[in-house]
Formats: sequence, structure tokens, C-alpha cells
Amino acid sequence: MKCQVKFNPSLQPARLIQRYKRFLADIRLEDEQTITIHCPNTGAMTGCATVDDQVWYSTSDNKKRKYPNTWEVSQNAQGHWFCINTTKANHIVKEAIDLNQISELSGYETIRSEVKYGEENSRIDLLLQDQSASSDTKKPDCYIEVKSVTLLGEDGRGYFPDAVSTRGQKHIRELINMVDEGHRAVLFFLVQHTGIETMSPARHVDVKYADLLVQAIEQGVEVLCYRTKIDAQKIEIDRTIEFIPV
Repeated sequence: MKCQVKFNPSLQPARLIQRYKRFLADIRLEDEQTITIHCPNTGAMTGCATVDDQVWYSTSDNKKRKYPNTWEVSQNAQGHWFCINTTKANHIVKEAIDLNQISELSGYETIRSEVKYGEENSRIDLLLQDQSASSDTKKPDCYIEVKSVTLLGEDGRGYFPDAVSTRGQKHIRELINMVDEGHRAVLFFLVQHTGIETMSPARHVDVKYADLLVQAIEQGVEVLCYRTKIDAQKIEIDRTIEFIPV
């Protein structure tokens, strides 16, 4: 069985007018009506918020929401699909691990989400643990930080982050500390843009993040990069892509 995060109920199509105030976007429906929807993405969304891109949105039945509709995925003029809703990333990776689709992260008995840890008041996205009785065969705890990648550069190269990220820098420091304490630490880049074929840290956006990432790799933090397949019905894990730490 493949990891597939399906959109249920089905998403509705529209065209992007503008994204603004970080969490809002105006869209034009097929009947030419204009509505405002929630944009669940804190990043710069460079290249992913172009006027007249095809937008696909969900609708919540929660009557208390001021903006019941949520921007989920988009398709641009080049035919590339990308996921706007960054909250999907953790769910996709967790399900893929549960289904044993991430060979590098197999063999653990339990998986927990949003666990408090570290010296900087952090929460790890996913924590894998082995409950084996024998200390000789027990795997070390595995701390996984998940990042959604949508910034596409030239020649199919993807980058992270798409804006200066002090929070991302903190997460790398925490992962380094976990390795120092004898645990396993993984930075998992989930590529949610179908135009991306390779992946690198965005030194041109956040040089401190890039330097910390190189340092983390040298100190034993692992990096995994997996692509996704995206359309208006679902998002699913596809395959690994090359990580180039330049």
C-alpha cells in the first residue's frame, strides 16, 4: 500500500487573484465570484503565488471559522503542481513511515508526534522509538524534523528555506544536540513541488541556515529528501532525490 493523503471531500477549483497578509488569499471562482480563503503557509511562497495560477481549495464545515475555505494545492502555467498547505507534510511523512515506505526509517515500533524536547523549548515533528527489551539490539531514539519544500530554482533545483528562518536554525541546533546525546537525528525534506528534481539549502536566502545545515551533516545529522506526486485528488510519496549540500 502506498502513502496517499486524499482530499475528502473533493477540492474545488479557482484562480488566484492575490495572496496577502501571509494567511489570506483572494480567488476567483468559476462563476466569476471572488472570495477570500485561508492560506496555511508562513513562508514567502516564492513562485507559488502567481496571479491566475490554478488554485484548489477545501471547505470546512466548522461554522466558527471566519474563512471556511483553505488553499490546498496549485498548478502553474508550466504544469507543475505544488502543495500550499504545509501542515500536510508531517501527516504524509508519518503515514509513509507507518506503511514502511521510508526504508531509512524502518524498524521502529512506535512513532509519536509533536514531542517536547531539546534545550530551546522545541517540539520534534516525529519521534521514532524502539521498545526492544535488549539494550544490545535496541535502536537509538530517532528525532525527525520535517520541512516542506516548494522553492524551485533553475534546472530543477529545489531550495529550503524560502525566507530567513530563525525557527529553522533553532531546529538544526536541536538536532545537533540530539546527536551529541547519542540519539539519531534526521532532517526530512518533503519536496511538494513536482518541478523539483534535486535539493539544496537556500544559501542565497538564509546563509546562516545553510552553514548550520553543513555543520549538522558533519556532526552526524542525517538528511533525507523525498519527492511527492500531487494532483487535485491526493498527495503521495514518490521517490528520493539527490541532496546537494552546497
